Amino acid sequence: MTQVDKDETKPERSEDVEVAQPQAEQKAADVGASDAAPDPELEKPLSVEELQAELARSEAKVVEHYDLYVRAMAELENTRRRSIEEVQKARKYGVEKFAQNLLPVVDSLEKALEAARKEESSPMLDGLETIYRQMIHALDVSGMKPIDPKGEPFNPHQHQAIAMVPAPEGASAGSVVEVFQRGWLIADRVLRPAMVSVAQS
Repeated sequence: MTQVDKDETKPERSEDVEVAQPQAEQKAADVGASDAAPDPELEKPLSVEELQAELARSEAKVVEHYDLYVRAMAELENTRRRSIEEVQKARKYGVEKFAQNLLPVVDSLEKALEAARKEESSPMLDGLETIYRQMIHALDVSGMKPIDPKGEPFNPHQHQAIAMVPAPEGASAGSVVEVFQRGWLIADRVLRPAMVSVAQS
């Protein structure tokens, strides 16, 4: 056996073991002391003024949080109401663009009917009238209504005056004398104003 092996198998000195054990006991005592709960008797009790100040701060926090809650609920209600209104508008006016593109077709069909009615009754005229009635019904169920204000007072929100004419007999000043082109409403919105002439005063 070599000298190195002899040194490795040599047991630790007893004095080293004795020194290490007190150090471990001291560390455990320090840890236990740090984990121990503070002594209530050593804590200084709060005065009445300090308690009142703490209560005032807590009440202020409560008021602040309640205000934030009320604001959040109001914003939520506004968002819900706006969503409902947008859905209703989409239902009412969702076909507005299509309806605007369809109105020239209705105008052309009405002119064709006027020309056909000057002739004797024919299957062609009957067919045109049937198609026209179907189209007007389709527009009606889609929420569209015609504006045909002949004889009514001029309404700048629904009528567009393109001429001022002398008031004919029996017509009051400011009334619609003739309708050159019918207007249309979709729900309660003017899709196209009626083009009219108005009696002068």
